[in-house]
Formats: sequence, C-alpha cells, structure tokens
Amino acid sequence: MTTTPTAPGRDPAVPDSSVPPPSGPPDGPARPAPAGRARPWAATAGRTGAALAHLAVMAVVGPVALVVLVTWAGVGVGLLPLLGLGALLLLALPYGVLALARVETARVDGLYGLGLVPPPLHRRPRPGLGGVLAAVGRQAVDATAWRAVASAALASVLGLVLLPLASAGASAAALAFAPLYARDDVVGLPGVDVPVTWAPLVGAGGLLLALAGAVGLALLHGVVTRALLRSSREAQLVEQARASDTRRAGAVRAAEVERTRIERDLHDGVQPRLVSVGMTLGLAEQKLAGPEPDADAARALVAEARTSTKAAITELRQLARGVHASVLDDRGLDAALSAVVARSVVPVELDVRVDGRCGRTAEAAVYFAVSEALTNAAKHARASRCRVVVRHRDGGLLWARVEDDGVGGAAVLPGGGLDGVGHRVAAAGGTCRLDSPRGGPTALEVSVPCAS
Repeated sequence: MTTTPTAPGRDPAVPDSSVPPPSGPPDGPARPAPAGRARPWAATAGRTGAALAHLAVMAVVGPVALVVLVTWAGVGVGLLPLLGLGALLLLALPYGVLALARVETARVDGLYGLGLVPPPLHRRPRPGLGGVLAAVGRQAVDATAWRAVASAALASVLGLVLLPLASAGASAAALAFAPLYARDDVVGLPGVDVPVTWAPLVGAGGLLLALAGAVGLALLHGVVTRALLRSSREAQLVEQARASDTRRAGAVRAAEVERTRIERDLHDGVQPRLVSVGMTLGLAEQKLAGPEPDADAARALVAEARTSTKAAITELRQLARGVHASVLDDRGLDAALSAVVARSVVPVELDVRVDGRCGRTAEAAVYFAVSEALTNAAKHARASRCRVVVRHRDGGLLWARVEDDGVGGAAVLPGGGLDGVGHRVAAAGGTCRLDSPRGGPTALEVSVPCAS
C-alpha cells in the first residue's frame, strides 16, 4: 500500500522511524533446504549455546534476585513487632515473587519457545480489606509462580557450576598448546605436573570433558526447566476459556453499544427530520387546498421539505456506513480509511502501509476505531490537525494509531463511542489504549490479530 497524505503540516504523532516498515516477501521463489542434517544440527548447537549463555548470566543475576527475596522476607519478619511495618513488607512479598516468576517465564519461553502462560496476577475477589488479604493469600500460594522461582534457582545453581567448568576448559585449551610456549620440560598445573610431550593430549582430553560437562548442564537445564514450567493442559484450557469469555463479552457489549447508538441517531436525528418533512408537506397541502391557494408559499414549503428529505437521506447513509462499510470489503482498509479522511472536517494525514488483506473482523475493528477517533477529534477535541498511522507488525498484528492536537481530556464512558471501540477491538481479540491528558494531545492505539 502507498502512503496517502491528505493534509500538510507538522507531524504531531510518533515519527515514522518509530514504526518499522512491514517486511515484504523475499525476492524470488523460496529455495528448498538442502538434504541432510546440517540445519537441525545448527539449530541444536545454537540452542545449546544460547542455554549456556543464559546460565552464565543467571550465575550472576539469579543469586542477586534470590538474595533480595530472602532478605525481603527476613526484614519483613524482623520488623513485625515494629508498628506492623514488617506486615506490609510481607504482604508485598508475593508480588516480588510474581515479578521474578514472570521474568523467568519470559526468559525460558524466549529460549525454548514453549508457549508458556505467565503466572497470573490474582485480583481481589471482593472489595475491602478482606478482599485484599484474600488476593495476597492466593498470590502467595500460586504454584505457577513458585515453580518459576524454582526454575530461576536451578538456573543460578547450574550457572555457578558452569563458571568453574568454563575456567577449567580454558586452562585445558591453554595446556593443549603448551609446547608452543613452555620453556621447561613440564607444565605445572594445580596439584600436578604434566610433561610437555603429553600436554596436547591431556589438554585436549580436559577440553573435551569440559565441553561435555557444559553441554550436559545445558541439557539438564532444558529438561528440568521444561518439566517445571511447561503449562499443563488444564492451565492452557483455562487461559483459552478466559480469552474466549473476554472476546464474547466484548462482542456482546459492542453490539449493545452499536444498537444504542443506532437507536439514538434514529430517534434524535432522522426521525425528527422526517416528522418535520411531514408537517411541512401538510402545510403546503393546506396552502393549496384553501379558498385562496397560495402556490408560491406551497412551492417554498415543498422546496423546504425536499431539502429536509435530502438531509435525512444523507443521515441515513451515514448511519448505514457506520453499521457496515461496503468499501472496506470491496477495496480494502486503505481505500476505506481514505474515504473516512476525505469526509473529515479536520485535516488528516493518513499513512497506511499494510501488506495484503487482514481478516474482515480485524479490518473492521481498526476501521471503526479510526472513524470514531476522527469523529471525536472534530466534535469534542477542537483539533486542527490529525494523523493516522496503520501498520502490519510482527506476530500478525494490525496496528493503528490516531493522534490529534486537540484539548485532550477524552475518557471512556459507558455507552459512548470509545466504549464501543474498546469492546469491538476486544471482541476481535485485540487491545486498545487511550492516552488523552488534559491539554492534549489525544492518542488512540489499537492492535488486532490479523487472523481474527
């Protein structure tokens, strides 16, 4: 797609450099992978090397994090008699455990690609102090978080074993080349002297043993970590059910908001105008049916009724366009947004760079989000300029950002347009974020999976 600027001016939004351009398909047909096991072996070696790098980092970072948690708990217990300050520290401790658990889950998931579900943040089941204590208690006994902490502790221990093993491997490698630099007939090692003639053999053997030990540590880390953190089938089903419930609730709420909007527009807009048309035609009929017909007055009333009828038809078209945008199906998101921008009373700079078509639901969610944001910018924000950016992002996401230079202060009100946008995006499996401080600017960002 091409960039379609509709109005010049300063760019009030994030600069283009912050939005990576979509990656297109490679030039030419894809080449088949060569026969043999070169690629699997390379992938395995790369994964093993990455695991060893993780263990080396965890040897430094892991003990620090674990010591912080243990110290946190100890200080909390020690300060219990002091005005309850220790109780506050102990109440916050489960959330420190949760933070470490989420970092560890993200680390393992990035290393092995297991599709892990991060440990949940338990909400208050009820208001008040009792609800807070119940939430803290559930967080404190969450098994998923503690398994992640155990994984971090294991990685730290294996990393501490890896460091001296790496040092021994480096010494063995140096010993293998001892004939090149040794000045005596023997090479001294801690606790033993090795003849120079035997040094290459002993060094090579020690290096192989060190490499074998390092690979063993990496494999052990992978096996035990998978056993600790791999999400159970039940947890995956619970997460899928929660996401499905969220999408269903968003779809129901979006339909309710849309129905309310249609009823309000018909009741407050088209219906009074049609009633006015009927009354005007009735007056024109009276002007013609009286004892002294006034053709000029009747003609003026008919012209007024015709004008009101055209306005009612326009409102009905806009209402139908708000329900279903046919151009979106026919010509795609770029053309549909160009039509929205062309009707906007506020100058808009449109920048759409999408590669191909997304799902109908995803495109519709982004289309209506942009339309609502531009409508709010014209009606409420008193904006003089807007910018719309639409991109394909990694992970199959359709991302859009609408920013205006208005007065800000926008809020999501129940039954309002932004409320409908949020629920429509949630129904499509996406996320919506509104940033509108007092004084502006206002920015609305939506991200929707293309496969939705």
